[in-house]
This record gives sequence, C-alpha cells and structure tokens, in this order.
Amino acid sequence: MAYTKVNYLTKKALKEAIAKGQRVTVYQPNGDVTGFNTPENGTVYLEGPHYPKAHTWYAEATVKDGIIVKVK
Repeated sequence: MAYTKVNYLTKKALKEAIAKGQRVTVYQPNGDVTGFNTPENGTVYLEGPHYPKAHTWYAEATVKDGIIVKVK
C-alpha cells in the first residue's frame, strides 16, 4: 500500500483533486528499507489518511509518469 503526497482525508477529496487536474503523486513509506517502491507507470493501491490516523479509505489508482491519472 502507498500514500499520496497530500494527505487526503477522504477518497472523494482525492478524486476531486484528480478531476480538477491537480498533479497528485504517490510515495511508498519506508521504500528504501523494504525495497518496495511505487511504479512510475501502472497500478498502485492507496490508503488514507496518513498514519498515525486510522485508514478509512482505500483506492486503486492508475499512475502515468509518476502522476495519478485515474482513481477507482
């Protein structure tokens, strides 16, 4: 699971940002330790809001050139 750089409190807020054309990027916490990094292109799985808050939403997103272009 990965996070968006901006801490969206809801999946709806994330989808609205994408619809407005905002450039939303993704990061994998501790990727340097675990060896798992987010792809520049393809599918990523997101969760939010950021730790330490409890995760209340999950999403599948399509990433192109490091930017989220679609959220399910």
